[in-house]
Amino acid sequence: MADLHTPRSLIITLYGAYGRGADAESGADGDEPVPVASLIRLLAAVGVDAPSVRSAVSRLKRRGLLVSGRTAGGAAGYALSGDARQLLDDGDRRIYSRTEPRASDGWVLAVFSVPEAERAKRHVLRSRLARLGFGTAAPGVWIAPGGLYEETRHTLERLHLDAYVDLFRGEHLGFAATREAVARWWDLGAIARLHEEFLERHEPVLREWQAGPRSAPAASGSGTGPSSDTERAYRDYLLALDSWRRLPYADPGLPAALLPVDWPGGRSAEVFAELHTRLRDAGAAFVHPDALVRP
Repeated sequence: MADLHTPRSLIITLYGAYGRGADAESGADGDEPVPVASLIRLLAAVGVDAPSVRSAVSRLKRRGLLVSGRTAGGAAGYALSGDARQLLDDGDRRIYSRTEPRASDGWVLAVFSVPEAERAKRHVLRSRLARLGFGTAAPGVWIAPGGLYEETRHTLERLHLDAYVDLFRGEHLGFAATREAVARWWDLGAIARLHEEFLERHEPVLREWQAGPRSAPAASGSGTGPSSDTERAYRDYLLALDSWRRLPYADPGLPAALLPVDWPGGRSAEVFAELHTRLRDAGAAFVHPDALVRP
C-alpha cells in the first residue's frame, strides 16, 4: 500500500464519500462543483497542502476525471466527470458490499485475442482484468469467481473492450483440488498482506472510537467551525476509505472454504464496515454542518 494517501487518491476518495448525490459544501442535490477553497480545506485536514491539492486537481482534470465549473454562488470548483461518476458508482458494490461469496456461483473465465495492430489494448485488458480481481489459470486464461460476471461484462462493454474477449462460465473439475488451484491462480500471500496492513493502520483507530469520544487538537487556524470530534471522524474515515477501496479489487472474494484458515480478509472487512457506520455521517458534519448525507 505504498501509494496510499497521495493527494490524487485522497481527492477521488473525498468525491466518492461526500461528492455525489449531494454537493459536498452546499448540500444541494446533484453533482455541483466543489469549490477549490473547500477542497483545500478538506484536504488540509488529512495533511495535504494547498499547492499539492491544486496540482492533483489539474492532473485529475487532464485525465478526464474532474471537470471545472461554477457553483450556484459563482465560486470556481470541480465536479466529477460522467466517466468518473460511473467508475465510483460501479465501485460502491465492491467497497460497501458484505455479500458472502458462494462456491455454487462457479467461475467466470475470460480469454481474449487482440490484433497485433492494436497490441496496446492487450495491456489495457490485462490490467483491467487484474483490477477486477481476475487471476491467471494459464497463459491467456483469466479466472474469477462467478459472482463477478455482471461487473466484468459491464466494465468491458463500457470500455469498448468486449469485442476482444470471450467470457465463459464453468466449474473446476480437477485434477488438483480447487483449494490448491486457487493458490496458483492468485498470490494469496500478497493479498493477505494487504489485509494485514489495513488492520495495522486502522484497527487501532476503531479501538479508540470504541473506547469513547476523546478530545483532539483543533485544526490549525480553524478558530470556529465543526468540533474537533467531527473533524477527527472525517479524517479517520477518509483515510480508512482511501486504504480500503483498493482491497475489494485486489481480493477477488473467494469462498472461505478455499482460503487459509487464518485468512485476515473477514476481519479487515468487519473493521472497515464498523468505521464506515461510526464515522461516515459524523464526518459529513465537518464537510459541512448542513450537508445532506447520501444513504
